[in-house]
Amino acid sequence: MTDRRAARHAATRAEIVAAAWRLARERGLGGWALRDVAEAVGMRTPSLYVYVAGKKDLYDAMFADGNAELLRRVEAAEADVAARELTATEVLRVAARLYVDFCVEDPARYELLFLRTIPGFEPSEPSYALARGVLDRMATVLAAAGAGSPEQVDLWTALVGGLAAQQVSNDPGGERWRRLVDRAVDMFAAAELSPRG
Repeated sequence: MTDRRAARHAATRAEIVAAAWRLARERGLGGWALRDVAEAVGMRTPSLYVYVAGKKDLYDAMFADGNAELLRRVEAAEADVAARELTATEVLRVAARLYVDFCVEDPARYELLFLRTIPGFEPSEPSYALARGVLDRMATVLAAAGAGSPEQVDLWTALVGGLAAQQVSNDPGGERWRRLVDRAVDMFAAAELSPRG
């Protein structure tokens, strides 16, 4: 009985998180209140507090949800790359495209996960651990390519993150910066990878 109740609780919480994402996409991250979320899932606002402690707790759940989705995509890409014989540069192209596409497809999610736009919001340790896991995986890929120093990881994140930011901010729905991803990766590879990469 307890397992069934826990499963129902988790399913309702997931429905609440999904409703919050829909509202964030329609109105922006700060353009909705908990009562809007409650209404979207067909409950009264006080009932929502059974599932989330407040709006920052809901942001935290959204942060975890977004990073869990990115981690799922990274794992799928790792399995795909492992099944093919790719050069280090080709692997980095896959990684860069995955990240930029992930950011561009959902600007509200990009804003919550990668920008500090909500005053006072800091992700919880468990939620941040998911984000850290994504970065650690990328650092492992870079190290395998021969570019795993902290400075190289920083350069990579600035390069790929900058392309994503430019695309989301200045050409939403377009390709202006997204089409530069492979070129940027090739420049990085030429400057930072050993000849064997």
